[in-house]
Amino acid sequence: MTKTFRKFSKTGLKTDDMATGVDQAVGMGLVVFSLVLFTYYSIWVIVLPFVAGDHVLHNYFLPREYSIILPGVAAIVLLICIGAFTAVVLWKNRKPKKTD
Repeated sequence: MTKTFRKFSKTGLKTDDMATGVDQAVGMGLVVFSLVLFTYYSIWVIVLPFVAGDHVLHNYFLPREYSIILPGVAAIVLLICIGAFTAVVLWKNRKPKKTD
């Protein structure tokens, strides 16, 4: 009787399940998007209040009220998505009641 073993890398992942080129490109795209968003928001919230109101830099940003509203809306949407995902997983994994 022969036993077959799967090869695992140091990270615990199977070596044949490594990321493909498409996965890496999507991951890099998400990292770049996050960096751009973080930079834009940081300049908008931290730097812009110290720049004169008539400076041309203000043309590239929304009014300051949105710097609080948009992350709040994003947080609410994120919480709704997490709740919906949790509800779906719990619904699919529920066990039927035993009837005697």
